[in-house]
Formats: sequence, structure tokens, C-alpha cells
Amino acid sequence: MFITINQVQKQYSDKNNQPVDILKDINLTVQKGEFVSILGPSGCGKSTLLSIVAGLTKATSGEILVNNIKITKPGKDRGMVFQQAALFPWLNVMENVTFPLKKEMSKKQAEEQAKKHLQMVQLGNYTGHYPHELSGGMQQRVAIARALAMNPDTLLMDEPFGALDEQTRARLHGQLENIWTETKKTILFVTHSISESIKLSDRIVVMGTKPGTIIQDIKVDLPRPREKYKKEMLEIEDHIMGYLKREIDKVVSEELSNAASS
Repeated sequence: MFITINQVQKQYSDKNNQPVDILKDINLTVQKGEFVSILGPSGCGKSTLLSIVAGLTKATSGEILVNNIKITKPGKDRGMVFQQAALFPWLNVMENVTFPLKKEMSKKQAEEQAKKHLQMVQLGNYTGHYPHELSGGMQQRVAIARALAMNPDTLLMDEPFGALDEQTRARLHGQLENIWTETKKTILFVTHSISESIKLSDRIVVMGTKPGTIIQDIKVDLPRPREKYKKEMLEIEDHIMGYLKREIDKVVSEELSNAASS
């Protein structure tokens, strides 16, 4: 297996310094070149799990192996794309993409690498533009190009399209799918959107909450592109929604209980 998550748990301390389980007994394997989405309600620990795989957050217990190497810190083998593009506003598009490459190669090589990946996300003509001159969708494409330019084995994406309008999301779905088909990167993709996960993924890992656990691991066995299989996609969506509804009801019930007692 390319990514192996063994018995990962994560705890935080509450305001009374009491431990609170965020993630509990997380076990997951991902094959090399596989596109796996992590889906679940708010607060189930999806982003925390991705951050642990990235090496940005430490698990309380358990371990994560990527390509048989135990993860203890961030590494260039794992590229991260966040919900917000996190571009440097004082740098133009080319400079943003080449910024993490400076220590790895010459300026000329970095610019060639950046240009290649900017063309891949259809932004080859925007190298001199600054972030404030770009739409939200274009900024996210720059962030994806920056992550890809490092040539990571694994792309970790934390709701990268969550803040975008539906039309922009649909367009970027197609571009991401093309990039994945071309590069065969291993992708771990966090999302709230059931339809997005079905459209893009080989597998969908459904998480429950309080604490975050894996409750289902669903294989999406549909040919690509999947727009031709709307009926089958809706059937999968209904199946997943059945699991998520119980988890969402738990969250709502707890919020109502807390409101009543406050």
C-alpha cells in the first residue's frame, strides 16, 4: 500500500483541560495512483486527518506510512492544497509557483517547471498577474500548479473548491480529473460534497463524528467521465446520504442539547 494509516488517534484538551477525542481508531490504506475522497459532516476530523498525513499535525497515537516511510514532519513528497489558495499577494503568478522551487533548482529550471504546470491548469498566459487580479477559481488553480510543480508523489487537497460557485467548481473538477489522469498522482481529497466525491473518486471514505471514525469505505466503480452515468451516481449519493444523515442528526441533537443547557 502507498499510504497506510494505522490506529491513528487525535486528542485535544477542552477548556477544563480534559481530553477530547477528535479522531479515534483510524485505519486506512490507499493504493499508489488512487484518488480517494474523505467525506463527512463538519467536526468529524477530516481536515485534521489530512493535516496529520501532511505532517503539519501530530497524532496523539498511531502512525502513518507513505511509501513505507513513517511520517513525522512535512515533506516534498506530499503537496498540500488548502481551501484558500494562500498565495503571496506581493508575488505574481510565476513567482508564487516558483517560490518553493528556489532551493531545489536554478531559476531557469524553476520557471520552466512552473510554466509547464501553469499550462496544465490553463493559466500559461497569466504568469505576470498578481493574486488580486485573479478570480477565486484562478487563484486555486495557481495553488494546484504550485503544489504540482514540486512533483510530489501524493497530492493532499483540503476542500480546495469549497468556497467556489457551482459553475467554477464543475470546471475545476474536469481540470483536476485531467491532471490526475495525466500525472497518476495519489490524491487524498477532503470534501463536504457527496456529488463531488462521486464524480472524482475511485473510493469514498465516509467518516462519522464525535469522535471522528471511519464508518464506510465505498468503491465508485463507474467509468470516466461520469456525467453519462447520472442515474448510477444518484444511487450512490442516496446510499452515502443514508450514512451521513445519522451522523448529521447526532451533531444537530448535540447542538440543541448544548443550547438548552446554556
